[in-house]
Amino acid sequence: MLNFRFWMTMRWWLLLLVFDMAHAQLDIAHLTGNLYVYTTYHDLGGEKPYPANGTYLVTDQGVALIDAPWDSSQAQPLLDSIQKKHGKKVLLCIATHFHADRTGSFDYLQSKGVKTYSSKQTLELCRKYNEQQAQYTFSKDTVFIIGGRKIETFYPGPGHTQDNIVVWFENEKVLHGGCFVKSTDTDNLGNLADADVRQWPKSIRRTLAKFPNPSYVIPGHEGWQSNQGLQHTARLLTAHLKP
Repeated sequence: MLNFRFWMTMRWWLLLLVFDMAHAQLDIAHLTGNLYVYTTYHDLGGEKPYPANGTYLVTDQGVALIDAPWDSSQAQPLLDSIQKKHGKKVLLCIATHFHADRTGSFDYLQSKGVKTYSSKQTLELCRKYNEQQAQYTFSKDTVFIIGGRKIETFYPGPGHTQDNIVVWFENEKVLHGGCFVKSTDTDNLGNLADADVRQWPKSIRRTLAKFPNPSYVIPGHEGWQSNQGLQHTARLLTAHLKP
């Protein structure tokens, strides 16, 4: 009997440990108004797990998520945390490009009734590279209205990838740049495997012209407290392209 009780106690503590570890891989911070930044982490073989930033907007109708967590194990803690914090369900998720740090839990989100969206260009690249695919696509810059709130997608041109888009939250004056924008906390351009570094500066200029005075610019990775991510990325590209 003692062995049985000991095993059941240990099993309970192990389950709690796994639960806590899953939630420890998720950070949520209030940004401004009804807009929040969430960060999940993934082991890329470095000294510590690498962070990826997404955003979500809370509306009377429900929650709009920009970029999905890395994988399905992180998606449910995010959905649970949003439900507990705001009493709202996530209605839709928009990916800003085809890499797994933006689309890696699309299948899981879809299984939970979350509508997933990407550009048609992103869908084609997801098919090509066997990444998870959105249910719905758009072929040009698109405005989503959810709970009376406006969310605008914008394709600036090639940069981190051929398909990268940015997302503008009009009421909050916040630009979700995704991996098109580098954090001011970093001094390198990160993963350039699918990048077009020669077109990227032009794409940044188009974005600055379209959204000249954002309150925040949320990069795909690392610190997000600055509104100077586009300018910082341009400087990194200038240094990278210097002969």
